[in-house]
Amino acid sequence: MKLRKQTHAVIGMGKTGMSVVRFLKGKGVYCEVFDEKIQDFSSVLKDVGELPYHAGRIKADALLAFDAVWVSPGVPWQHIALQAARDAGVTVQGDLTLFLQYCDAPLIAITGTNGKTTTTQSIQTLLETLPGGCDVGGNIGIPMLDLLGQKNKAKRVVLELSSFQLERCDVIHPKWAVLLNVQADHADMHASPEDYCAAKLKLFEHQQTGDTAVLPVGEQWDALSGDLLKRGVCVYRVGHTQAPEIPTDMTAGIASDASTHRLFWHADKQVNTLNCAKIPTRGLHQHINLAVAAQAASDFGVSQQVIREALSSFRGLPHRLRFVGDVLEHAWFDDSKATNPAAAEAALASFDQVIWICGGLLKGLDLTPMTDVVHKHVCYAVVIGKHPEPYIRLLQKAGVNYTVANIMQRAVRFAAEHEDKLPVLLSPAAASMDQFKNYVERGKVFQQAIDALAKDS
Repeated sequence: MKLRKQTHAVIGMGKTGMSVVRFLKGKGVYCEVFDEKIQDFSSVLKDVGELPYHAGRIKADALLAFDAVWVSPGVPWQHIALQAARDAGVTVQGDLTLFLQYCDAPLIAITGTNGKTTTTQSIQTLLETLPGGCDVGGNIGIPMLDLLGQKNKAKRVVLELSSFQLERCDVIHPKWAVLLNVQADHADMHASPEDYCAAKLKLFEHQQTGDTAVLPVGEQWDALSGDLLKRGVCVYRVGHTQAPEIPTDMTAGIASDASTHRLFWHADKQVNTLNCAKIPTRGLHQHINLAVAAQAASDFGVSQQVIREALSSFRGLPHRLRFVGDVLEHAWFDDSKATNPAAAEAALASFDQVIWICGGLLKGLDLTPMTDVVHKHVCYAVVIGKHPEPYIRLLQKAGVNYTVANIMQRAVRFAAEHEDKLPVLLSPAAASMDQFKNYVERGKVFQQAIDALAKDS
């Protein structure tokens, strides 16, 4: 009833914005829509009917006329009009706030710079085996508000949440919350690295006795762990250990010795392990994500046999360090989802030596921390993208030979012609929008170029 008595503005008409419009209209709520990039709203609004719309630059005084403003994740939170509206007392939030008001299922929430989708999808797949199933949404799949309109709602919900979704929500209270990592990313969309980290940590602000928080190992997170424990929250620490025995203060992760990596998790106070060699997908970073999923599944009652079978058959998600074929004596791997340096570092470290295809839209991030990993694991590099200069500087500093190809088709050809028949890894360490619609399209063009090679050989 309160919603219907208010006037609402929806900012940004992408997938999320349209889901907010559908939800509000379904509740009989009056709303108007804004988008600075769209000029022709007719095709955008064809599925929801006529609505007042506003194209062009969003002005603060236009937003002051509304009781509530719903902002899509792609719209910068620091937008001057949004800041002015907040300062004037207008309620400015994201779709997550609206979703939480109407969702009564236990919530599993996952955030982090890298690995969110693999973890989220793996947890959803495992929990789907339980009676009542599990819905998945948020930063992946269908928009979360669309989950509320499904006829057969699941008994559990797992959400992948970006920093953009979390920064515009003050009420989230997940039963099972995961922070995978916080690494340099989105420098162009947050006021500072501290603001980026603070957005991620909002996931835990309202947790209390009976809830579970999953944090990485490392001193950086010890203070947060202590605060959560004082509130009665069950805290798990996850990560990679090279200790001979699994540390008692780690709940899940990867344990390594001289010759073996073991994935581990706990169930009924017992440690369960699985040799990582039995997992089809590669990369310790991906295996840590799977360990988190195994722990979630155990906590929610999935049988250990089902967990083991699922882990042993996991081949990875598209564009995430996925093997895509053997062509011209090279094994080819698509890691197009590596849109920041930390993700590319983890992928490179999964190989002894590779031919590396890198480059794209850097988003203001620093490549310098990659120098040692690139020096150790890259035999030869091929640079794509409109602005190769930062990658050239990195490769020169790392002492790696390289070629600037600019476009994907040439990069694949140059990599295939290299005399060392090493694996070829597309792991760009950059966003894709300088040349592609998104990382998915970039990965598909990579695959098409490989297929063309195979056809011509």
